[in-house]
Amino acid sequence: MAASAPGARPSGGGRDPLGGALAAGGERGAGITHLLYLHGFRSSPQSFKAQRLQAWLAAHRPAVHWWCPQLPPSPRAAMGLVRAGTAGWPAASSAVLGSSLGGFYATAVAEATGWPSVLMNPAVDPARDLAAYVGELSAFHTPEQRFFFRSEYVDELRALSPAAITRPERYFAIIAKGDEVLDWREMTARYRGVKLRLLEGSDHALADFDEHLAHILEFLQLGG
Repeated sequence: MAASAPGARPSGGGRDPLGGALAAGGERGAGITHLLYLHGFRSSPQSFKAQRLQAWLAAHRPAVHWWCPQLPPSPRAAMGLVRAGTAGWPAASSAVLGSSLGGFYATAVAEATGWPSVLMNPAVDPARDLAAYVGELSAFHTPEQRFFFRSEYVDELRALSPAAITRPERYFAIIAKGDEVLDWREMTARYRGVKLRLLEGSDHALADFDEHLAHILEFLQLGG
């Protein structure tokens, strides 16, 4: 369940919006063997959603390779880390999940690889939304840890944004009308046509995550 070491990239890989090769999409296999979780802005692998899902996999699907890396503040560096760490993953049996900014990143990964993707209150336009956060910030789970969100990162986010959502059938989005950070109308408009679980309440962090876990596992064909 540890992070995979970067390996040789498969031939015929797709291109991500920042110009790096990623594994090519293909026909889906019998089940998911590799699962990537991308946390949100100022978050970490200590995210309770990531921890809850990892615990379930350890108990019920220990053979699934799980990776939830600590993403650097730079979007370009974050995608470079993901690109290197998943270079040897099987195209037909890998999937990605992401929450908030991680949902934006997961979309970029899905568009580049063809992997199925689970999005939880995904950021739609983080370049616009995070421009106000340029400066020194603290991490959520370790407030004593400070980092700089630089102005050039806004441009990196803008460059990363996919032009369109293709093959909506590969996406499952959980969107809360009670999200206090992001506009649920904007999220549903961006992900029109995807498998959608639209919540009347809840919140940005999905504090009621356990109520949605079975639906995530069903979409990834990991339940039962």
